Amino acid sequence: MEHTKYFPTVEAIEKASGVLEEILTPTPFQKNPNLSDIYGAEVYLKREDLQMVRSYKIRGAYNKIRSIDPDSMKNGIVCASAGNHAQGVAFSCSKLKIMGSIFMPVTTPKQKIEQVRMFGKEFIEIVLTGDTFDAANSAAITYAKENGKTFIPPFDDPKVMEGQGTIGMEILKQASEPLDYIFVPIGGGGLASGLGAYIKQMSPTTKVIGVEPGGAPCMKAAIENGAVVELDEIDKFVDGAAVKKAGALTYEVCKEVLDDIIVVPEGAVCTTIVHMYNKSAIVVEPAGALAVAALKFYKEDIKGKRVACIVSGSNNDITRMEEIREKSLLYEGLKHYFIVNFPQKSGAILSFVQNVIGSSADLVHIQYIKKTNKNFGPALIGIELASKDDFEPFLKRMTENGFAYEYINENNQLFEILI
Repeated sequence: MEHTKYFPTVEAIEKASGVLEEILTPTPFQKNPNLSDIYGAEVYLKREDLQMVRSYKIRGAYNKIRSIDPDSMKNGIVCASAGNHAQGVAFSCSKLKIMGSIFMPVTTPKQKIEQVRMFGKEFIEIVLTGDTFDAANSAAITYAKENGKTFIPPFDDPKVMEGQGTIGMEILKQASEPLDYIFVPIGGGGLASGLGAYIKQMSPTTKVIGVEPGGAPCMKAAIENGAVVELDEIDKFVDGAAVKKAGALTYEVCKEVLDDIIVVPEGAVCTTIVHMYNKSAIVVEPAGALAVAALKFYKEDIKGKRVACIVSGSNNDITRMEEIREKSLLYEGLKHYFIVNFPQKSGAILSFVQNVIGSSADLVHIQYIKKTNKNFGPALIGIELASKDDFEPFLKRMTENGFAYEYINENNQLFEILI
């Protein structure tokens, strides 16, 4: 394999594993019966959601911080993160008793901010700035330079990549037989590059599949472009992987070690979160569900194969669950919104419920304002179906019963305003 300017070696990753033994024990590598049955494969989950900080990010953060010379460490450290890297840095600061400034986007879920405070205790300060990770990252780099502090990158750094690569080392030790596929989430690429480098050197026949959210496919864009590019806009929903620009170092490694990159819609991620909770009692954050969500898009290839998915984190704010369920229902074609024109006469809504909603749908939302001196009044209607096959019959019943409507699920601008 032709190496780039920097490539995580087996020796460097094994050395990082020795450093991490100071604070970590290997996370479980578990066969998941439910996923194995669904895909006709042996599906294993690498449970990084069970780390003490509930994500794999502690590995790269601690390995990087421990590599800094003591004199530089006295000035303190700085990092930027949407949450999980911040928790790893915060824990490391408290463990090593060094001061850290942690820059986080103002959009970071409250639960992650509180976790950072808990892990860092009196050794950290939190600075909320910018709407995206990239904005917070830029502010953190500037602050570190101006104040003579050491910046701890979230992904684009050799020591961080080597720390994340220890997951690959653990998997190969824990797997009883060679693996055919490993699915790994990608944000900036630290995990994919470190793990991928180790796997390709130690088990070259194992295919490493990167997985990115549909709203922020920065690594796929870089590989297709032949160089790192910055995405104009991203969807921040999968906050742990919502990165505008892949790392320069991680890109160079990922383009060598990844066999493919799958881009997964946010709705499919939500369906996976709900499914993992309901079927396996596993709580995952959106980024933590990416690898498992990708199995659906590889279902023909993985039949009869031995497959591993990295469950990268479980820092999910419980207040987001209703939004997650909603996105899942929309993606699965089970929830639909309409603007329906109702005749302004007594019994019109009752007629709609009886003759259109019927027994095959639930009316889950209605917002109606009577219009004075008009024959019709618009109402915002939301329905939930038992099966997506019930959708066309529902539309037919609306037409047959004389209800004019506008379907707004696919009208992005109207949907964002009303729902």
